[in-house]
Amino acid sequence: MSSPASGSPAGRSPPRRRPSPPRRPAARRPRRPAAPPPRPAAPAPARRCRRAAGLLDAAVAAAGLTVGVLPVVDAGHRVAVGAVGLGTAALLHAAGLLLLPGRSRLSVPALLRRVVDVVGLGLSLVFAAWALLPPGQPAPAARIAGVAGGFGFATVGVAALADWRRRPGVSLSLLGAGSTHLGLLALVVLLACRAPDRAALTAVPPLVAGALLTAAGVRRVARGDRPRPGAPPPVWPRVSAPAGIATMAAGAHLAAHGDLGPGTILLGLAVVPPLVLRELMSAADNRRYAERLAAQEAHFRALVSGGHDLILLLDAALRVRWYSPAGTRLFGLTDADVLARPFVDLLHPEDAPRAALLLDRVRDGSRPTLLAARLRDGQGAWRETESTVSDQRGVPEVGALVLHVRDVGERRRLERVVHRLAATDQLTGLANRRELLRELAARRAGPGALLVVDLHGLGAVNEGRGRAAGDVVLVEVAHRLRATTGADDLVARLVGDEFAVVADAGPVLAYALGTRLVEALGEPYRVAGDEVRLQVSVGLAELTGAGPDDVLRRADLARRRAAQLGRDRVDWYDAYLEEQLVRRLDLERELPGAVARGELDLVYQPVLGLTDRLPVGAEALLRWRSPVLGTVLPAELLPVAEDLDLMGEVGRWVLDRACRQLADWSAGGRQLWMAVNVTPRELAAPDFLQRTAAVLATHGVPPDRLVVEVAEPRIGAELSTVVARLAGLRSLGVRTALDDFQAAHASLARLRRLPIDLLKLAPQRTGTDDRGQRPLTDVVVSLGDRLGLQIVAEELETAAQADAAGRAGCRYGQGFALARPATAERVEAYLEEFPSASR
Repeated sequence: MSSPASGSPAGRSPPRRRPSPPRRPAARRPRRPAAPPPRPAAPAPARRCRRAAGLLDAAVAAAGLTVGVLPVVDAGHRVAVGAVGLGTAALLHAAGLLLLPGRSRLSVPALLRRVVDVVGLGLSLVFAAWALLPPGQPAPAARIAGVAGGFGFATVGVAALADWRRRPGVSLSLLGAGSTHLGLLALVVLLACRAPDRAALTAVPPLVAGALLTAAGVRRVARGDRPRPGAPPPVWPRVSAPAGIATMAAGAHLAAHGDLGPGTILLGLAVVPPLVLRELMSAADNRRYAERLAAQEAHFRALVSGGHDLILLLDAALRVRWYSPAGTRLFGLTDADVLARPFVDLLHPEDAPRAALLLDRVRDGSRPTLLAARLRDGQGAWRETESTVSDQRGVPEVGALVLHVRDVGERRRLERVVHRLAATDQLTGLANRRELLRELAARRAGPGALLVVDLHGLGAVNEGRGRAAGDVVLVEVAHRLRATTGADDLVARLVGDEFAVVADAGPVLAYALGTRLVEALGEPYRVAGDEVRLQVSVGLAELTGAGPDDVLRRADLARRRAAQLGRDRVDWYDAYLEEQLVRRLDLERELPGAVARGELDLVYQPVLGLTDRLPVGAEALLRWRSPVLGTVLPAELLPVAEDLDLMGEVGRWVLDRACRQLADWSAGGRQLWMAVNVTPRELAAPDFLQRTAAVLATHGVPPDRLVVEVAEPRIGAELSTVVARLAGLRSLGVRTALDDFQAAHASLARLRRLPIDLLKLAPQRTGTDDRGQRPLTDVVVSLGDRLGLQIVAEELETAAQADAAGRAGCRYGQGFALARPATAERVEAYLEEFPSASR
């Protein structure tokens, strides 16, 4: 039944078939052994070769049977039996030889020449047999055998000579057939002339040779009748052989009998017309061949004279034997410049040894390759050339090394231009990144250093003054880089405002070069009448022991560290730097989403009064409990959060969690304050004050119980903004603190401007030691008392430091010597030990 798609009408479903009843499983029958696969049929040439071999074997067997039967046959029938054997063998040989593979059809002119050759040679052989027969009336069998044998030998000989190079195995088979027929023919003639029985033995060697030659030829054909090397057989034997045979036969007859009969003379004259006709045909062939040669020579001269290659023929001593007209037309060379001169003398002295070595290898049999060398032209200028070498010493008409020389100067110039464009930055004219990597790969094994230079502030120039102004600065940067570096140094532009210098110098000189680059590039730039200053960061890496990409990566890592440490500096690459980078990359990858995943946590370090050692507050310290990176402290976490612009999210979470915890502790009757660290960037946020007030209201925390700390070293140029925000916090009732006070001259002057309530300082930073020496602590405490500030001594690591801070006048203390940071539960348990702590 056909499927609906193929046989059912459109829109109609095929008729349902009733389910057939289940069939009973049939009894298993024993499996029959699989029949062997049929043998692949032999190819047609192999089958023809086998059939031809069978026919030729049958011909040899017929010849042998004829020789074996003759002694037992009646004397009157021996000639007939021999003729029958000769005819049978001839027919079998002809059939077998025609079946041998490789035979090609002849054109009409070739077939006509073959017929003329056979007739001429056959008539000469018939004449020789007629002239060499004994005197008297020869038997008819002898005449027939002579005529048949002559033309048979002629056919076989001409065919064997024509196939001697192309089909040597077939030629051997033809010679074997001819030798066998010669033996049988001699036997028939001897029997017809009633020669003695001993004379019949002369037929044995041709018969044996014929059998051996036939077997050898068939074996060679079966193995693959490969052509013999060499030129085709010459034509002269086919013309001179009949004349020679007829002449020798006539001479032998005259020497034996003294005169020629009329029949003999007529038969000899019959040999002449085929020879004359063959000569005429050969003359016509030679004339046509000469015309073709002339046409080919004219064609060759036209090609050579109009070609764009200079062709040179070099003799055995590599001297120029001939050169084409392109030498004069394209290179301006004369015979005196070229002919009989060694080829290497025409080349540039730097290229001559390599050219001589290549030509010697070609003469020794190596494969010819392309020879690139500079050739002197007729005006004495050097031309860039490429030459292909061809060994034509085996060609009789040439017998020399042939060089085809082409002027590639224009192509090389264009290649250099393209390479320069591909390897050069178009704006600055410096090398680009690809050329830099190529140079690093070339200098990989040698000493040297790579300097990666980064310009800071170019983006502001582009935004404020336009791209054209930025391009002017980049061009000036390139000029200064070239002027500062050495002549052998490679200067490259990587991308945008990043440059690189490959210096052939050791570590000390490379660092000195980097310092000079920082000074040179840090000088002001004149742009549209204004001065522009840029900051510079330089990273250094050695070239040895790494690939181009690794060297560039290492130098870029050093450049990044130089930028992070304050810019306008030079930094070397080291293994620790790479570890830091990997750590930084891991932090940057894992930090986004840490708040949403609940990975942030707070620990709290109590703040105690130094007089009674009772807790008065706590500082909330951020911890990142990453399942991948472990616990990350603020010193490592906050810089990454700032770079990723996550400080707002992290700061909101810290403030909310700290106020919630403070509300829980306040519910138990404890009057503690909670200190929260913020950055100047967080303070500068427009909604910081509103957000802080909202968090306090949400958790019901009195404003005076919240202390907002800002680190004094991070205020820097944002002092005015920090002052305004701290004042706003104090207006809300929130207390403020200055953390990490440095006690320097600028820090002391800054205290008068900052609206703060608490001042936190580390005694060891102000010069205080365990023996109580405090050259600056007293000054800071005195100034704090005058300004109405409460002093908190932090980073108290030992009991001696805590006692010294109390004696110096610090009211509060914080550090491992008093209480370590802990989770909210542990701090709450710690507070239970001080039931009277309520401040």
